[in-house]
Amino acid sequence: MKFGLFYEHQLPRPWSEGDEERLLADALDQIELADGLGFDYVWEVEHHFLEEYSHSSAPEVFLAAASQRTRRIRLGHGIVQLPPAFNHPARVAERIATLDLLSGGRVEFGTGESTSQAELGAFGIDRNLKHAQWEEALQAIPRMFVEEPFAGWQGRFFSMPQRNVLPKPKQKPHPPLWMACSRRESILTAARHGLGALSFSFIEPEEAREWVEDYYRILAGEEWTPAGFRVDPNVAVVVPMMCHDDEETAIARGIDGAHFFGYSLAHYYVFGKHQPGRTALWEEFQKNRDAFGFAREIVTADAAPLGVKLLQHGMGSLRGAIGTPEQIAALVERYERAGVDAVIFVSQAGRNRHEHICESIELFAREVLPRFADRAEAREREKRARLAEACERALARRQPARQAAAGYEITPQGEPERPAAASAANGHARGAAFLFSRFVRRRDDRQLERLMRFRPLQRAIFRGMEKAFQPGRAGGFSGDVQYDLEGRLWILRITGGRATALPGKAEDPVLVFRMSLPIFARLAAGEMLAPQALLERKIEVQGDLKALARFSAGFGA
Repeated sequence: MKFGLFYEHQLPRPWSEGDEERLLADALDQIELADGLGFDYVWEVEHHFLEEYSHSSAPEVFLAAASQRTRRIRLGHGIVQLPPAFNHPARVAERIATLDLLSGGRVEFGTGESTSQAELGAFGIDRNLKHAQWEEALQAIPRMFVEEPFAGWQGRFFSMPQRNVLPKPKQKPHPPLWMACSRRESILTAARHGLGALSFSFIEPEEAREWVEDYYRILAGEEWTPAGFRVDPNVAVVVPMMCHDDEETAIARGIDGAHFFGYSLAHYYVFGKHQPGRTALWEEFQKNRDAFGFAREIVTADAAPLGVKLLQHGMGSLRGAIGTPEQIAALVERYERAGVDAVIFVSQAGRNRHEHICESIELFAREVLPRFADRAEAREREKRARLAEACERALARRQPARQAAAGYEITPQGEPERPAAASAANGHARGAAFLFSRFVRRRDDRQLERLMRFRPLQRAIFRGMEKAFQPGRAGGFSGDVQYDLEGRLWILRITGGRATALPGKAEDPVLVFRMSLPIFARLAAGEMLAPQALLERKIEVQGDLKALARFSAGFGA
């Protein structure tokens, strides 16, 4: 079992001059202390405009400062919000790599997309598209780490010409990749992308066991493809923590912070109505906590085993790891038996005091951490040995780093020029693609099923695929690719550096794709990404799966 600290930088009102400065300075002191005591991780979130709940809008700056105050603790940059309106993918790659160099190769790269309206609305992000935006950025950023130069990107949500994205990270091929998870389905999504799962579900160890088993069952199988160029399987859970030799003192010092953490989280994500700059969240918490299940009196010192959640009138509040060293050790042992790899503690919450947090960290490190430290390395070696072959096969399924097209030159006047005729043709193609995308987006599956039966419309899409093929990126792929669209058969023949579409059944196809007509239309319109469709089993693929990466590379993003 490994251990870490988690920071939102909570700051309840009322605020005084210097409060934010002191908050950040105290957090750096706590992290430096944890580093010296043997903690494995510190995780720092990215949030915007979530007053009182999270004043952590520039985690890359804070973690850079932490990197200079520490020597061994891993720096969890997570989650970084990946939709391009939050952070352009190239800027994410640059910042992660820079932090990795400054820290001597200690970055853990956590990814996410946000669900709060305060953030999504401010940056103009469509809630229905944010997951697809995360998916696309996640496909591009690892390439920026390893491709030299980055071969460019033509996607649905961002486009970028060839550039050498610098610097490159110290860790090769890149830092470990994680995903923020809030429910079982997102844990499974993390597994299907080969990502570590950082869970914010505040679940009991016995419930976590099923999630962990499902996560590792996927990784041991064949139906997943890594988003990056390495696989670092991990499941970590986040829980509140305040440790003291006297249980009643631990509760007095930590439970209000844990309850405020849960209440303020629900305020922004579930039930709250927020007036920017005016809503007094801590004050509302004090008035409403009982009604929302956060009553102070339901938490008592009785030396009982710790429950992560407590129920009052059917509503849940957090307790987590708030208690004595023995109680916390027993809770951690239950997570260990469930197969959880790391427990990440939230101590800086609500109005928890800096000196109490430091005392708690020191006591935990002295009384609890040594019981698990010796077992951590052995567990990690056993896990990696068990999954080594499956991870190797999965990495072989992943499209390799691309070779950028030769001869691309940037001049002071601009990008490489294209012939006028080609530019005009591309302009017409972009216009047609936009109209088709709008056409698809406005229709449900039943309408698309009826319309896509029209054979000339199918033919038009395949003609577009002919023009989109880029032989220089296809790594020498050649042969027939069979498309089975609910019994309607098409062949895409790759030969002599060209793609040719024709109806019919291929005699010996290299690959066979089977999908419904609506899925085919949504893929062609860019409304759905192929990796997403594969993960959700909306496309069936047969044939030479090693050739799949080269075939898809021939069509760019």
